[in-house]
Amino acid sequence: MALPQTSTSPGTHKLLGLELLRFLATISVLLWHYPHFAYVADAPVDLVRSELPFYRVLFPFYELGEYGVVIFWCISGFIFFWKYSAIIPDGTVDGWTFFVNRLSRLYPLHLATLLLVAGLQVIYVVQHGFFFVYQSNDLGHFVAQLFMASDWLPPTGVSFNGPIWSVSIEVLVYAAFFVSLRFVTTSPLLNLAMILAGIASGTLVGKCFVFFYAGGLAAMARQGVADAWYRPKLEAFAACAVVGIPSALWLSGIELAERAAVLLLVTTPILLFVCTRPITLPRRIEDLLQAAGNMTYSCYLLHFPIQLAIALVFTSLGRAIPYGTHPFWIGFMGLTLSAAYVTYRGFEAPAQRLIRRALLRKNETGRIAPAAQP
Repeated sequence: MALPQTSTSPGTHKLLGLELLRFLATISVLLWHYPHFAYVADAPVDLVRSELPFYRVLFPFYELGEYGVVIFWCISGFIFFWKYSAIIPDGTVDGWTFFVNRLSRLYPLHLATLLLVAGLQVIYVVQHGFFFVYQSNDLGHFVAQLFMASDWLPPTGVSFNGPIWSVSIEVLVYAAFFVSLRFVTTSPLLNLAMILAGIASGTLVGKCFVFFYAGGLAAMARQGVADAWYRPKLEAFAACAVVGIPSALWLSGIELAERAAVLLLVTTPILLFVCTRPITLPRRIEDLLQAAGNMTYSCYLLHFPIQLAIALVFTSLGRAIPYGTHPFWIGFMGLTLSAAYVTYRGFEAPAQRLIRRALLRKNETGRIAPAAQP
């Protein structure tokens, strides 16, 4: 998923723990979608999850990987409040700058993968008579996808590059975030009100608001104790809570999977607080974590087109996809991660710079004004 760059916060420390966490969240979604290789139209056929590659080690991702999305939303909330909570209310970042920053980060790869999937699905439907996994690939859904509005209204069917649905919803939250921070209040009470309203709505959009603003509370807490003498003790207590809460529930016989959403709402903001403690690592490891964080959006949007392309290749060869084998799994994961890294370096980052250079005003030296950089 696309987040503001997290290499530095406003005058404090690098958020290296979040880079690792959002990379793991990406992997969880990737493995949750791995069974797409067993799909005929929109349903799996003869899929035995326990026989998927490395299941004994990776079963939490295979079984609960869908919750990686809400973790993304929570991380987004943390980073947005971390970066913008001071500079939006005072006007340092105006609405146009904020919009262009988000557009340049999200839209180029979204458009590229939308067009790629649309083209590949035409070939697939000619071969099979139905689409691969996501079936709502009509003109109306395509137009909605062009405006990143595919899931603003009640669900009408996942379409084209399906994983973009969560980003589509998050775009609405970005708009509400800017307006509320700029024109309403910076009080954490607003976060609590948004969380309660989101829960009451019972919708996917509401769910995104819930986790986004919960992540924002974690950022406020982190900023609030940055210089406090008791910060190390609070961090230790929070770390114990992250482990202790699910452990206590499990020992009491409560089925965690059935309460995953509530458990994540409680524990993920605490985990974000823990993961963003100031740390110093060797430069090589810092660069590795930064690279892992940067490629999460491209990995998120590329994995389905890659699956679709692989399905087309095996159909052309007249062979079944050997998705149950370890070599195939390693090849797919390696291809996806490699493609994500190359795409970020060769397409995402250059496109982002080009759009910002074209649309944001420049300062007297001819460089993009500092407000445009987050």
